[in-house]
Amino acid sequence: MRGKREACGAKKRPGSRAPKAFPFGEGGRAKRGRMRSLSLLALVILLVLPLSGCHGNRGRVGFEVPEAFDTSRQFEITFWAKNDTNKTQTAIYKKAIEDFQALYPNITVSMKLYTDYGRIYNDVITNISTDTTPNVCVTYPDHIATYMMGSNVVVPLDDLMVDARFGLAGSELRFDGPSKDEVIPQFLSECAIGGATYALPYMRSTEALYVNKTYVEALGFTLPDVVTWDFVWEVAEAATQKDAEGTFAVNGQKVMIPFIYKSTDNMMIQMLRQLGADYSTPAGDILLLNDTTKGLLLEIAAHAKTGAFSTFKISSYPANFLNAGQCIFAVDSTAGATWMGSEAPLLDISPDSIVQFETAVLPVPQFDPEHPAMISQGPSVCVFNKKDPQEVLASWLFMQYLLTNDVQIAYAQTEGYVPVTAKAQGDAAYQDYLNSDAGDALHYPVKLKAARLLLENTENTFTTPVFNGSASLRDAAGTLIENVTKGVRRKQTVDDAFIDKLYGDVTDMYELNQPRAGSEAPTDLGPLPAGAKALLIGLACVWVLLGAYAVAGWAKKRKG
Repeated sequence: MRGKREACGAKKRPGSRAPKAFPFGEGGRAKRGRMRSLSLLALVILLVLPLSGCHGNRGRVGFEVPEAFDTSRQFEITFWAKNDTNKTQTAIYKKAIEDFQALYPNITVSMKLYTDYGRIYNDVITNISTDTTPNVCVTYPDHIATYMMGSNVVVPLDDLMVDARFGLAGSELRFDGPSKDEVIPQFLSECAIGGATYALPYMRSTEALYVNKTYVEALGFTLPDVVTWDFVWEVAEAATQKDAEGTFAVNGQKVMIPFIYKSTDNMMIQMLRQLGADYSTPAGDILLLNDTTKGLLLEIAAHAKTGAFSTFKISSYPANFLNAGQCIFAVDSTAGATWMGSEAPLLDISPDSIVQFETAVLPVPQFDPEHPAMISQGPSVCVFNKKDPQEVLASWLFMQYLLTNDVQIAYAQTEGYVPVTAKAQGDAAYQDYLNSDAGDALHYPVKLKAARLLLENTENTFTTPVFNGSASLRDAAGTLIENVTKGVRRKQTVDDAFIDKLYGDVTDMYELNQPRAGSEAPTDLGPLPAGAKALLIGLACVWVLLGAYAVAGWAKKRKG
């Protein structure tokens, strides 16, 4: 308001030229003064209006929770989820839907399953423009950051979570769900974008180092509880030794890739984190292409050149090589534990190719074993905005139901995931599952070790900043490792010049030099204050008066 007072009190500038006669007849100077005042007022309002608008949502509008859920209406909500043709997981989803619909007969949940998260992401992006997004979707925060480029596409959950009636553990819920305090804080924080929560965690995993302990000891090494990168590289190089006939000494086979990494984006991200090196900022600044990254790439290339290292994209699934005795260190998600080891319930190779060995499950390699850092990953669930608040509320109720103990425990038992709530983790049924020594497919020891690995290291997990473009940055991190490994295999010289060119290529490919507009989620500052509303009303009145005054002057001039 300071500018307004100064403007209204402004005097005529000394030395200014005398104005011409006002064109609307006598008294023109006074009328012109009044017109000038009205115009000035209109101008001030126009200048202040954008500032008052900034107090609003800047693209994000908080969801206003209805006073009650309308049980007299029928709602059909769509649920998109990912499933790797795992019939057990499909059955869990179906049972969850049936049980939920029994509690809420007026809500029908229609499920659509996808084979990977990338397809879900692409379909959501396509459907945003036609306002046909699903109601509830299993996805990742990196993807949600891109969804949010559309206005109010994803519902912010902060107000919903704490609503006394329909929030987490709310009084009006027809099921026993977790409270907000019972959602593991590290997992919930992953769902925050720009200071607001846009998803709830559904399942969590990390990466694990699956080790053929038998071969490590055969090479003369003792496997520590937490391995270093130096240890892994040393053992891997030792495993490349061959006899005179070209057979690998450690396994007696013609094939041996000592170290295979499934997700090279995670590999680079974790290495940088462990070294305290730059990757990105929460605001979307890209810091990946630095000297520390270059040094890591040169070392990786050196081990790829000897055949000690390869990747999933280049060679194939680490589990296949591990189980065939053709790999010593295989890094994959803890959610993939059911594929790892001689007795794995899920196998992609023929039984006669399997080699018997002892499987160790350890944290990913570290630079400082005393301060381990490992990535936290796993699917989350979000709610998409709709015109009908009751439909959004119905979707929110179903999303919460996915965090109940029955759903969380059942789904976690299918793979090496862990439940995302302390309520489910502490449940007697889950504890009995974790501590079972039955050794059957449900209680496969390697899977249980993988789950315990994350539970014991939750405090050591981390996530990367989420912003519009963070998914592309993640892809770029993996591409760096993939391309230096390919370069070595193609007999190219991987040196500083090679990496400098690679930096340029990756920058162009993933548009890393583009401005990150909308990187941070807009802040919801609440409804417009009374003063701003008064200004809006005043603006309308001023324009009405100006219009009337102009018409009156024009009519009077015609009469004259």
